[in-house]
Amino acid sequence: MAETTRHLTLPITGMTCANCVSTVERNLKKLDGVQAVSVNLATERASLEILPDRVTSPQLLERVRRAGYDLALGEARFGIGRLSDDSDARRLERALASLEGVVESSVSFALQSARIRFIPTVIAPTELRAAIEHAGFEVVQSGEADEDPEAAARRRESARQLHLFRVALALTIPLFGLSMARDLGILPMALAHSPALGWLLFALATPVQFYVGRQYYVGAWKALRNRSANMDVLIAMGTSAAYGYSIPVLLGWLPGHLYFETAAVILTLIVLGKYLEARAKGRTSEAIKKLLALRPRLARVVRRGQEMEVPAEEVVVGDQVIVRPGERIPVDGRVVDGRSSIDESMLTGESMPVEKTTGDIVLGGTLNRLGSLRFEATRVGRETALAQIIRLVEDAQASKAPIQKLADRVSEVFVPGVILVAAITFVAWLAFGPPPAQDSAFTRALVNMIAVLVIACPCAMGLATPTAVMVGTGRGAERGILFKSGEALERAGRVDTIVLDKTGTITRGQPKVTDLIAWRQDLPEAEALRLAASAEKASEHPLGEAIVAMAGERGVALVAPQEFQAVSGHGIEAQVAGRRLVLGSPRLLAERGISLDGAAADVERLQGEAKSVVLLGVDGSLAAAFGIADTVKEGSREAIQSLKQLGLRPVMITGDNWATAEAIGRAIGLDKARGEVRAEVLPGDKAAEVRRLQGQGRVVAMVGDGINDAPALAQADLGIALGSGTDVAIAAAPVTLMGSDLRGVPEAIMLSRGTLRTIKQNLFWAFVYNILLIPAAALGALSPILAAGAMAFSSVFVVTNSLRLRGLRTR
Repeated sequence: MAETTRHLTLPITGMTCANCVSTVERNLKKLDGVQAVSVNLATERASLEILPDRVTSPQLLERVRRAGYDLALGEARFGIGRLSDDSDARRLERALASLEGVVESSVSFALQSARIRFIPTVIAPTELRAAIEHAGFEVVQSGEADEDPEAAARRRESARQLHLFRVALALTIPLFGLSMARDLGILPMALAHSPALGWLLFALATPVQFYVGRQYYVGAWKALRNRSANMDVLIAMGTSAAYGYSIPVLLGWLPGHLYFETAAVILTLIVLGKYLEARAKGRTSEAIKKLLALRPRLARVVRRGQEMEVPAEEVVVGDQVIVRPGERIPVDGRVVDGRSSIDESMLTGESMPVEKTTGDIVLGGTLNRLGSLRFEATRVGRETALAQIIRLVEDAQASKAPIQKLADRVSEVFVPGVILVAAITFVAWLAFGPPPAQDSAFTRALVNMIAVLVIACPCAMGLATPTAVMVGTGRGAERGILFKSGEALERAGRVDTIVLDKTGTITRGQPKVTDLIAWRQDLPEAEALRLAASAEKASEHPLGEAIVAMAGERGVALVAPQEFQAVSGHGIEAQVAGRRLVLGSPRLLAERGISLDGAAADVERLQGEAKSVVLLGVDGSLAAAFGIADTVKEGSREAIQSLKQLGLRPVMITGDNWATAEAIGRAIGLDKARGEVRAEVLPGDKAAEVRRLQGQGRVVAMVGDGINDAPALAQADLGIALGSGTDVAIAAAPVTLMGSDLRGVPEAIMLSRGTLRTIKQNLFWAFVYNILLIPAAALGALSPILAAGAMAFSSVFVVTNSLRLRGLRTR
């Protein structure tokens, strides 16, 4: 029997470039029980498939730390009740330590408290609280921090880089100024050649080299210890060469120029770049922050007949929850009392508020605009639609798009390659360079070698794809479009044919009365509708439900039928308000002896419009006709036109007859003659139709409801499911539209194309930058200081270019 794998996400800290990614991946894969690993530099997360019985959270933490990195851990403190003695404390400590995601637990009997360090992406404080209570103890005081550990780690890193930059700037400005003044002959001759000046430059440069630059030495040591090389190795080597060469010159052991200012300026510029990059990377996750901000902190519940406020995470299934106007709904549920208008735009992307009344589903995080609601909680915690959406977006952002594979392969050999090029540069200039105009051949060779080391930027290559995917998936989530992976986001941009299911996708999926024709003057429309709807009130047929729905929309009061009999496949017979009714197909009325004279033209017209015709006979004569059809959704025609403007070929597929299919096709701008309408296709044959198009060399996306169309969605190159929100976790397709508006399909395609375009721009910049500037540095055409500036800002360019996707217009 195969062991069950489990998906885990680890928040990694300390990564600086693509080589760090491969180092973390390589080290985690060494653990027995880790089946697969994918590390993302932009999100700073590792996605793992593990065998829970073979690997523990402390083992994962230890392996990450051995690689030279760390996890952003959360810490929770609880006051504990019912601890009888120290053995209780040890028992609770063991119970907590056994939880997946807990890396350290400490329970004190003397202090009656528990301190737990945990991986926030694996387990939440609410789950820790539940585990304590399940073990038979009571949480009497909760002191867990409200701050997201990952966000706190990013903030600390940004603040650290800013502090280091300020220190470096304060020392580097006078250092650089004195050096330039000396070189330009501005300083008095006595001072320019005084040993005191050299020692002053040394005093200013040394804190920059070993305090500001310490992080690069530490990172380089950790990388080399793991038999790899990263950006830190290049920076440490380059700045150490400049600083180290200046020491024997200062001591008079070697003739030449002091390069203290070169090392200091390089470090200052790189630290500035890292600070700006950290800030920019923080903005790439704003979509997730907006979704997280939708979760209200408190919920108003009714328990034991009393209305009380509790933390939203403490709401349990079955609780009665009250929401007042202007408040956000804390969890998913079903309305039991009240009527209101709910703004679901942040989840579905649809701006119009949705009316909710008894029996309707409400989703956590949505905004109650009007009226008060009482609902029963049906999904709480990690099961709510909002939590599922956040998890899907995080998983998509952590995944790797196929286009990233090239950058990953290059990154694996990039830093060792750069070190080799730098060594060749040094030897070549030393052995074959023309006689220098000033300084020595050794000095010139050293300077060019340093320029090669500091111009190389593996960071830009590592960030090119994941930052764009991160912003693109986040932008999609804001619009109600969920890409479940970077691969889905990339593939959507390559689609050239869109196959659309008709029922529930293009149309509403619910029959609606579109025409009501009354022929008898003694039975006007309103009375004919009242009689027909009263008779159909007891029916469960979709056409009968459409007639009853029309009466409800018009506020027609119904009465109970005295008699009711269904005629299978044809209609019903009933007695309502003392009148004998026959309601159904023309054939049924003819069989009951009711003349259809005068109705033929209207019936033929309605049937020609692909509408089902229900005739009403009252007391033996024809009274009215109802034209019923599955109507086209608002926005479907605009969606089809948008798809065509994008150069895509839309094809509607349906099991309905050709007359109905052609009528719907005409309504939305599709033409049977161009092969854009396919009718009388059985549900099991939809996948075959997709295969037929694929056989023509087309890249096909299938759009359906995600359940009935599952085989076709799976067969297509890209499946796009229209979801209601609560089913988002089980949708069969790699792309899910939270709303029911078909205009989300061209939006998804445009967003994918925009993301792909940005990825290609980023990769072009990252590769061309290195391809052009590394040779330039090797040929002596680039000074180390300029090289450091270019290197520092290459990553910032890539991240800020990706951030432009946040403003991409998709409608």
